[in-house]
Amino acid sequence: MADIDYALRLLQNKVRRQILERLVREPHYPMQLAELIGVSQQAIKKHLKELEQGDFVTKLQVPSEKGGPPRTIYTVQEALSIRIDLGPDLFNCEQRKLPSGGPMRLSNKLPKDTHSVAELVSGRKRISVSEGIGHLAELNQVIERLDNERDALIALHQHIRNRISQGVDSDFQQYEERAMIHSIIEAPEKRLDLDLLSKELQLGQRQVSELLDEVRAKLQRQISQRAGHVIVTPENSDLYWWLGDYKK
Repeated sequence: MADIDYALRLLQNKVRRQILERLVREPHYPMQLAELIGVSQQAIKKHLKELEQGDFVTKLQVPSEKGGPPRTIYTVQEALSIRIDLGPDLFNCEQRKLPSGGPMRLSNKLPKDTHSVAELVSGRKRISVSEGIGHLAELNQVIERLDNERDALIALHQHIRNRISQGVDSDFQQYEERAMIHSIIEAPEKRLDLDLLSKELQLGQRQVSELLDEVRAKLQRQISQRAGHVIVTPENSDLYWWLGDYKK
C-alpha cells in the first residue's frame, strides 16, 4: 500500500480520479478509458502506470475478442480510506486500510443494524441487481448516519481543542513547551516520540527530557488545582503516560 503522501499525490490529479471512478465499476482497456475521459491513450497509460506503482490498480492479460494477441486490461486492486479533518484548531490526515474478508467475518465489526444484510449475502457468488440495489441503499443510509455522527464528534473535538488552545497560550510561555503540549493534545493516549520532537524543535535529547519534566509538572499542578488535592497513586496505577515517569 502506498504511503499517504504518495496516495494524496496520485489522487490530486483529476484524470487519475476519473480513471479510478470507471475502474471500480468494471475493468477497462486503456483505449476505452481514453475515449471515455477524453484524453490521449498515451496520457492514460502514463496515469495507469503511476496508479499501478502505487498499488491502486493492477493489470491483467485477457484473450483478444478478435483472436489476436492478449490485451491488457486494468482493474482496481487497493481498498483503503483517506480521511482529512481540517479546522481552526484541527488537522488530521490519515490513510486506513479497509478490513478484508467475507460478510460474516466482518460481522463483528459491523453495526448491528447491518448484520441482517451480511447474513443474507454471505456465501453467495452472485446477487441480482434488484436485490443488490436494495442492500446498497440500506447500507448507504447507515453510512450516512455514521458519517453524521462522526462529523458531530469531530466538531465537538474541535470545540474542545479550540478552548484548550486558549489555555496553552496563556499557561505555557515558551514555544517549545507549547509545541510539546500540542503534540500531547493530538494523541494524549500515546507516548511522545522524543526523537522526532528533538528533530522538530532542534533540541538535544537531554533538553527535550528536561522540557518534558517541566511540562509534566505544570500539567500535574493543573490537575491538582482543579481537583483541590494532591495526586497520590500506587506505582502500577493506570494513568496517562505524562502523569508518571516517562521511559522510552
